[in-house]
Amino acid sequence: MTIDLDLAAIQNFAIAILIGALIGIEREKRRETETTIGGIRTFVLMAMVGAVGGFLSSEFESVWPLLVVVIVAGITVVAGFLMDAEERKGPVGLITEMAAIAVTLLAGLTTLDHATLAVPLAVIVAALLAYKQPLHGLIDKIGWDDLFAGLRLLIASFIVLPLLPDQTIDPWDALNPRKLWLLVIMISGLSMIGYVATRWLGPGRGTVITGLTGGLVSSTAATLAFSRQSKESDSAQAAQMLAIGTLIAWAVMFFRVMVISFAVYPALLRDLAVPMTAMGLACLASAGVLLWRGRADATRSKPGEITVSTPFTLTQAAKFGLLFAVVLLVVKIVGDLDLPGGLYVVAALAGLTDVDAISLSMAQHARGGAVLVATIAIVIAALANTAVKAGMAASIGNRDYRRLILVATGLIVVAGAAAIAFELTLSSPPPQA
Repeated sequence: MTIDLDLAAIQNFAIAILIGALIGIEREKRRETETTIGGIRTFVLMAMVGAVGGFLSSEFESVWPLLVVVIVAGITVVAGFLMDAEERKGPVGLITEMAAIAVTLLAGLTTLDHATLAVPLAVIVAALLAYKQPLHGLIDKIGWDDLFAGLRLLIASFIVLPLLPDQTIDPWDALNPRKLWLLVIMISGLSMIGYVATRWLGPGRGTVITGLTGGLVSSTAATLAFSRQSKESDSAQAAQMLAIGTLIAWAVMFFRVMVISFAVYPALLRDLAVPMTAMGLACLASAGVLLWRGRADATRSKPGEITVSTPFTLTQAAKFGLLFAVVLLVVKIVGDLDLPGGLYVVAALAGLTDVDAISLSMAQHARGGAVLVATIAIVIAALANTAVKAGMAASIGNRDYRRLILVATGLIVVAGAAAIAFELTLSSPPPQA
């Protein structure tokens, strides 16, 4: 058989060598603190061997050349491990040996015309090697409850979800168990991301980061934490910094609502982006003004201790699913009755306790064409929720903190009302909820 080496094959070999160099550089740097079987030269050679094996497998249309190369590479790294075992300091691991085998396989993939898959996998391998300490630090912060929460979320996503019927089960044709549970998983997953970020970064990184991560978990919890913290200090500067963290958490909530709504009905974002962005920017602008006035770095201020519990339990998921089902059903019934302002009243009442449920419900409702009605309802819910949090801050926080939060709340309400007025000017006649 004639072996043709064209430009594409040469490019694939070059990519394979670069993969070996990428991981080899990381291993070379590790030699300063760890004993490894090889550095950049070893890994480039392993990549070349793997690339040749993949190329021969492609040319002869047989898996055996690559398989033989991988077996030989495995024997080689095991031999190197055994030879250096006595010289190794500290705990003995196989990470470098496994990385070498991975490089061989990834290089083989490139010459099998799968470079688009091999390159991102190589980046992941390099990241896993380079971020050893941060990953170990994150694992140290994860308790058994957190691990069980993650497993429950996976079970709910990949075992429970496929078993649920994908059709409506109520007379009003509103409740689809599979779609309902999928939305519950989406909200739980978003909260899980915020929870992991909070545990990883910790509250010691400052009010800004605490507000960001706390807002992903719960802006209400963040408000409560910062409000209580302000009560413990009479410093006006501390009140400013805690107000900044609170407003950032609120801003995250507004942008989070946009993400949730977009995930359910992307067309809704076109109308919803204006009021939500206006209110989110009002929060950020208020926080920016406070930061400028305080002339202090927010990351140096002592943050409020936000106590967050494990973000996913079956009980919490069931409660949220039930709440969402009730809101969705009420929205459907009120929409069918065509009561003037009915959906807006439902949105205001639902927003007092939770914005996510009404946002998901109205995003579903918007699929029927009532995009502007859904937009206004979601904004009303967000404003109602903001008012509740402002009342919480006013009743719990100290005088300086309370004053700053109430002024910012007024700006947020004005921004939301102005954005809705702008939306209504583009629609004639005004929508009937």
